[in-house]
Amino acid sequence: MRGKEIRLERIMDRNTGRTIIVPLDHGVTLGPIPGLVDVGRTIDLVAEGGANAVIGHVGLALHGHRGHGRDVGLIMHLSASTSIGPDPNDKVLVNTVTNALKMGADGVSVHINVGADSEARMLEDLGRVAVTCMEWGMPLLAMMYPRGRKVSDEHDLESVKLSARVAAELGADIVKTVYTGDADSFREVTRGCPVPVVVAGGSKTDEAAILDLVEGAMEGGAAGISIGRNAFQHPAPDRLIRAAALIIHEGRSAEEAVEILKT
Repeated sequence: MRGKEIRLERIMDRNTGRTIIVPLDHGVTLGPIPGLVDVGRTIDLVAEGGANAVIGHVGLALHGHRGHGRDVGLIMHLSASTSIGPDPNDKVLVNTVTNALKMGADGVSVHINVGADSEARMLEDLGRVAVTCMEWGMPLLAMMYPRGRKVSDEHDLESVKLSARVAAELGADIVKTVYTGDADSFREVTRGCPVPVVVAGGSKTDEAAILDLVEGAMEGGAAGISIGRNAFQHPAPDRLIRAAALIIHEGRSAEEAVEILKT
């Protein structure tokens, strides 16, 4: 498992044990949305801001590798669906662990919608990918979202606790899930999950709100955050990431971090 430990250091800061991940996999789901038209420039900006890793599909490695600038970890996403498909919650595997290794990835990720009609197959995929990751020493991030006919609120504490624990039980090294709304409730999620939990940045919102979310998540025991649209669609992605890094890696407050965005 030494290979997995070494690769995890390219995703998680080796000094703090925390991480800032920027998912850039939206091109498959939503197409060339703002912030992802020139993906190379976006990677430059978030890397300069201090992101530890980015997430993307094969296309990110094929068309977004820069060959210059600050290095950043690469997590290759193995799951996909489009927003115009018959069931966007039905994620299917579109890549393999071994191919991700060949392409230089430092980790892989899969997306599971817990409660979806196709949950059983997605869990089967997660288990199979986890076993392959163990064999090859590849870190696995599981994106776990409570979504389905029985889920009225995807931020419900019990649903989030279940989703995070499922990922750990099936072999994930890092879990990404939604924030439950406050530090106290989220602490129940992190205490009940034996692997690091990072919080999804969620829908596009204002910068003060996202930094408040980061602060609350860290107080609740999170190991970091995975900020997508709130980072790559920000007017200055590098500054937004730098502000988040103050909270995550330096233990500063959201109020202090907001000052970074004013400079």
